[in-house]
Amino acid sequence: MTRTTPPRPLDVEALFPELAAHRGTTTRLHPRPGRPGVSESSVGGPMLWPAGEPWPVCTETHERGRGRRPGDIRRKRGVMAAAYAREPYEGLTEEERRLVEELEREHRVPGVGENDPVPMIGLAQLYARDVPDLPAGPDGADLLQVFWCPFDAHGPTGYGVSLDVRRRRAAEVVDVLASPPLPEVVGYEGYVPEPCVLHPEQVATYPFAGLLPEELCERIYAWEEALEEEAEEREDGEEEADAVGYQYDLSIPPGWRAGGYASWHATDPYAMDCATCETPMGLLLTVDSSEWDGGSGSWTPLEEQGLRPHPAALPTAVVAGNHGELNVFTCPTDPGHPARWSVQ
Repeated sequence: MTRTTPPRPLDVEALFPELAAHRGTTTRLHPRPGRPGVSESSVGGPMLWPAGEPWPVCTETHERGRGRRPGDIRRKRGVMAAAYAREPYEGLTEEERRLVEELEREHRVPGVGENDPVPMIGLAQLYARDVPDLPAGPDGADLLQVFWCPFDAHGPTGYGVSLDVRRRRAAEVVDVLASPPLPEVVGYEGYVPEPCVLHPEQVATYPFAGLLPEELCERIYAWEEALEEEAEEREDGEEEADAVGYQYDLSIPPGWRAGGYASWHATDPYAMDCATCETPMGLLLTVDSSEWDGGSGSWTPLEEQGLRPHPAALPTAVVAGNHGELNVFTCPTDPGHPARWSVQ
C-alpha cells in the first residue's frame, strides 16, 4: 500500500519566491509494520550481512549487564496492541496488567563486564534502488545499513547514542548471516525497533528557517507572528482554522526520511562538518520517534487520515532522544568518511 503526502496548506513559494532557489527533495520512508526480507529496505528487519563478517558490537565502557529482554519488550507491545484494537478501548484487563508488569521487569546478566562486546541492534537498511534521495555511497555502494548500541551511555554526557553506519555493494554478499547475535538485555525499549516495510515517497522540502538568508528568515518569522496575532484577535465563537507554520507545515516533513534538510528545532543550528576533511556534511537519514504528531498533522498520509496518532504514528516503536529525532550526516566529498549525528 502506498502512502501519499497531502498537498501543503499553501504555496510557500508564492509567499516567498526566494525559496525556489532553496527547494530540495527528501524521501519519506513511511515505515509500517510488516515482514521484510534481507533483500528489502526496512526498519528493524533482517540485514543483508555476510556470514563471514563480524557483527557490529559496542565496546565502549558502560553498564550493559542490566536491562530488559528484547523478547519481553516485543511481547509487551503485542499485549498493548491487542488492547488498543478492542472497541471501545477500555484499557488492559487485570490479567494483561499483571503480564505487562512482569514483562517490564529488568534482569541482570551475570558476569558481564563494562567493556565486554555487546551486539548492536540492526536499526535500518536502505537499498539505493528504493530511495531516490539516499546520498551516494563510496565505491558504488548501493546499500546503507545502520546499527546502534541499545544503551544510552555514550558521548561527553554519558547519555548519548552510539551508531555504526555501514555502506556496501549488495551483490557482493553471497552467504547471508542466518542468525545475527542479539543483546541479552537493552537499556531502553526505544532501541528495539519493530520490523517495518517501507513505502518511499519523494516530496519537496526547504531548509530549516534559521539556516536561510537572514532577511528571508526574518520575513518568515514576521509572517508567522502576524498569523498568530490574527488568530488571537478572532472573536469568541468564530471557527478557528488550524495554524499554518513554516517549520511544521511547509518545510521539513516529520517521520523517517532520507536526504534533504535536517531540522534543528531542539537546538540552534551548529556546524556539522566532516571530522576527516572538514567539509560541511549533508543529511543521510532521519530516524524519527513518530510519523506525525499534533504539531505536524498536516503531513499525515492521505491513506491514514482520521487514525489516532497513537498507535498509528508510532509504527517502528523507536524512540530517539527525548521522543525526538536522530539526524545522521554523511560527507559529500568522500562518503567513506565516518558519519556524524545529532539528536533533536
